[in-house]
Amino acid sequence: MPRSVPAGRLRLLSVLLLVAVPALPALAADRITGQPFATRSEVYAPHAMAATSHPLATQIALDTMKAGGSAVDAAIAANAALGLMEPTGNGIGGDLFAIVWDPKTQKLHGYDGSGRSPRSLTLAEFQRRGLTDIPPHGPLPVTVPGTVDGWFALHGRFGKRTMAQNLAPTIRYARDGHPVHEVIAYYWDRSVPRLAKWPGFSEQFTVDGTRAPRKGETWRNPNLANTLQAIADGGRDAFYKGDMARVIGDYFAANDGFLAYEDMAAHTGNWVDPVSTSYRGVELWELPPSGQGIAALQILNLLEPYDLASYGFGSPEHVHLFTEAKKLAFADRARWYADPEFHPAPVERLISKDYARERGALISMDTALREVQPGTPAHLDEGDTIYLTTADADGMMVSLIQSNYRGMGSGMAPPGLGFILQDRGEQFVLKPGHPNTFEPGKRPFHTIIPAFATKDGKPWLAFGVMGGAMQPQGHVQILLNMIDFGMNLQEAGDAPRIQHDGSTEPTGQNTAMSDGGELDLESGFPYETVRALMQKGHSVRFAHGPYGGYQAIMVNSEGGWVGASESRKDGQAAGY
Repeated sequence: MPRSVPAGRLRLLSVLLLVAVPALPALAADRITGQPFATRSEVYAPHAMAATSHPLATQIALDTMKAGGSAVDAAIAANAALGLMEPTGNGIGGDLFAIVWDPKTQKLHGYDGSGRSPRSLTLAEFQRRGLTDIPPHGPLPVTVPGTVDGWFALHGRFGKRTMAQNLAPTIRYARDGHPVHEVIAYYWDRSVPRLAKWPGFSEQFTVDGTRAPRKGETWRNPNLANTLQAIADGGRDAFYKGDMARVIGDYFAANDGFLAYEDMAAHTGNWVDPVSTSYRGVELWELPPSGQGIAALQILNLLEPYDLASYGFGSPEHVHLFTEAKKLAFADRARWYADPEFHPAPVERLISKDYARERGALISMDTALREVQPGTPAHLDEGDTIYLTTADADGMMVSLIQSNYRGMGSGMAPPGLGFILQDRGEQFVLKPGHPNTFEPGKRPFHTIIPAFATKDGKPWLAFGVMGGAMQPQGHVQILLNMIDFGMNLQEAGDAPRIQHDGSTEPTGQNTAMSDGGELDLESGFPYETVRALMQKGHSVRFAHGPYGGYQAIMVNSEGGWVGASESRKDGQAAGY
């Protein structure tokens, strides 16, 4: 019989083994094709495709298109379903942005469905309360929800089925119930302790008033079913000018809030022209501010002079150059991005190649930038979110993103309506003179951004990456992965991600970056890269979970569509 090993020596041997054996990234399976980090193959389909963050929402989108609906009908139907099934990221209490490729006109159309601040709330009121920042939850950060208006605007231009038909699947699921998925259950459980104190939340978004639904547990929301049925029957005005708007106004009046019936009734979203830049023969299209989409365009312009393909994915040069370009773009983001009706940004100059060349001179291959001042683009003249994409048999493609902000939003859930109002107003600044200073009737700086890419004026790719400031960083990384590093659509989303944190923010909630910020790297980057980055002055850390969630649909050069949905969320890409 072998002698037993003393417990103390066994612990020492375990430590020595951990030190001696290099850590290897855990792989889901040994795939025989593609990159080792890919979780699955791309999805191919000849007629239509949908990619959302929930399998049931994807199936609803496909059923909608099989029944004769357009890609816009499918996107609306899927978005409604996600508001029920993934309330940790979105709902009709939030805002919506979309980019649509219309095959009839061969043009891209952008929609900014963001809501404005209450007109009765003033900067002086925040100052009277002694606040230096807008709180993240409760009544004060609430702005008008723009999603329902966005649905009807998109449907009015591109819909084929009735709105009642589009909303019917979600109404059924809300009444009959659906099983909660794993990642959603995780975030729901984290939200309950933070939001339970706000009136209406526990009554409508917990089980027995005490806890979140568990993975696999059936969830019903009859209040939301009634709300969606009223919208299906009465149209957008049932939400913005009917009894629901009065319930919302009365609820906030009774709970120290300012959002009023008049704010709801006055709301309208805006059709906007997407803007673009070229990157190695591909045009990336984003919506202009008040969102942060043009940051992705600025980052691409800064990276284009470098031969990233020769450095290789995951190399120190790849990660360093991406991070430095992000720092420069985000310095401008903090200074210039705001509601254009109050503070128009010099967008054309910000996304120009000339401006990128000027700013790019600040990048060193050897040393990380610690402080970055915004540029002077006018030459001194001056989580959590959902993303979905659909494509139909006619060639229409939709890139749509929707959010409550901070996961489940403000926690404010008006009685009997079955949804939570967003807390986007937290993105305002309580300092006079700032581009994002709070003003009545103003749209806050927005993080949620849909993306679209074209080649030679033809549609190529509808995609998005969820997650606050990760979104423009994610947009760039998807394109780099495909264009510079030769990855397919699925691999581009599954590849380990980079997130730089700590840049100066448009919201004024932190001071100007002076220490270079923090560089988060997902598992899968080699230690040699981490070591080289630290030698350049980067502060490298591992952060758990801030890397977003990706969905994409690409035009198949052989006909039909290619879809992808990554494993970081509960989603699915599927077609027929």
